[in-house]
Amino acid sequence: MTKVSIGDEMAPRAGFTHSESASKTSIETHEGVVMKKQISLLDGVAIIVGVIVGSGIFVSPKGVLLHSQSIGLSLIVWILSGALSMVGALCYAELGTMIPKSGGDYAYISVAFGPLPAFLYLWVALLILVPTGNAITALTFAQYLLKPNWPACDPPYEAVTLVACLVTCVLTAINCYNVKWVTSVTDFFTATKIFALLVIFATGAWYLISGHTELLESPFDNSTTSPGHIALAFYNGLFSYSGWNYLNFVTEELKNPYKNLPRAICISIPLVTIIYVCTNVAYFAVLPVNDIQASLAVAVTFGDKMMGMFAWLMPLFVACSTFGSLNGAIFASSRLFFVGARNGHLPAAISLVNIKCLTPIPSIIFMCLITIILLFIPDVYALINYVSFVEALFILMSISGLLYLRIKQPNAKRPIKVKLIFPIIFLVTCSFLVISSCYVSPVEVGVGCLVIISGIPVYYATIYRPIDWLTRWSATFNTFCGKLFLCMPNQEEKTD
Repeated sequence: MTKVSIGDEMAPRAGFTHSESASKTSIETHEGVVMKKQISLLDGVAIIVGVIVGSGIFVSPKGVLLHSQSIGLSLIVWILSGALSMVGALCYAELGTMIPKSGGDYAYISVAFGPLPAFLYLWVALLILVPTGNAITALTFAQYLLKPNWPACDPPYEAVTLVACLVTCVLTAINCYNVKWVTSVTDFFTATKIFALLVIFATGAWYLISGHTELLESPFDNSTTSPGHIALAFYNGLFSYSGWNYLNFVTEELKNPYKNLPRAICISIPLVTIIYVCTNVAYFAVLPVNDIQASLAVAVTFGDKMMGMFAWLMPLFVACSTFGSLNGAIFASSRLFFVGARNGHLPAAISLVNIKCLTPIPSIIFMCLITIILLFIPDVYALINYVSFVEALFILMSISGLLYLRIKQPNAKRPIKVKLIFPIIFLVTCSFLVISSCYVSPVEVGVGCLVIISGIPVYYATIYRPIDWLTRWSATFNTFCGKLFLCMPNQEEKTD
């Protein structure tokens, strides 16, 4: 049996290494501290559903409709996007059970292609991908929580920013203190957002049963035939499913990951697909196409038309949805940087674990600080346009790594082994989307590539040939954080 590990060949040369005093402490205790496996199958399903179902299905399903230009084609895109996400998630189930390490794409790219590509993924995720997503989710929560107080206009920018900072800090504190609290919050708000979507579907179904079927009578009228627009429709659909790989970020804390990871995927992705399609049918039954395309928040427009005096519930539902999504994103993304630091790709302090709570407090707080900084950038929403291509590119690289490892390590233990056709389908589809984006959005693609390339000199200055003063600074900072947060180096779980 071939053992799979990450970071072995790079650790001796890492510039951001554990300090000498921290290493001695780990040796004296023989094993350091280990984060507990506290995430059950239900928690895993709640994390995936909770992260995927954020503000998108409530706020802007119009993106798919805008490019498909018809109700029928739009629903087909939603269904196929769910199916493609399911295929990708099953491929990640093979990667996650073959490489049972937290960190998701970072861990898989590292095993398949080595430290530099893995660091570049970490670099992009650290710089923009993760904190920008978290910041936008926090801002969306604040906007819709405050919306009932300003019904005729948008809430003040300062109030929105302060509430976004507050919710980020509150959820950071919960994530630092207790993993069980995190999963409980995730479970509750996942149930809340599913209930909200069921309310929308039930209202739309009642409207249809009452005989109002005129908006669905010619579903394929005006459907686009342009491959470029179809690709953009799929981009919007797949973006709404983004987050299906987040459970892979916390594999080391998942109970019985060989069974529960694929089970959670097989339950959550079809569930989300059914919910998304039913919700869109309700939207299309009640709102004309032009109204959906003009709406800034489709669910709120839907509520204003159908729910009368209870229309205020829709902004509240959106706020609850984004609160749960942000909680799951903070939990999962902090593990990404934790694993990166444990492998020497970030200051070692970020890989420390609190000896009482058994949570990576420095990594969680580090993520919180970057998110708060981005919250004070007025045009933070614009950043997402420049990294969606990059995210798709690295997912493509992870799937390529699956195929490469099939050749490089054919005898490695694979508790889950998907049929070869699945990664090939996902690879071809994602390649088409990535290539088409080069023609449709060349500026965004160019900026995304520049962000990736900018990580290369950082890698050589801190990892490959580390600068002495950076190494000394890392060791000092590591010792300081260990004392401040009562943390020790994490001991990786041994897997057979």
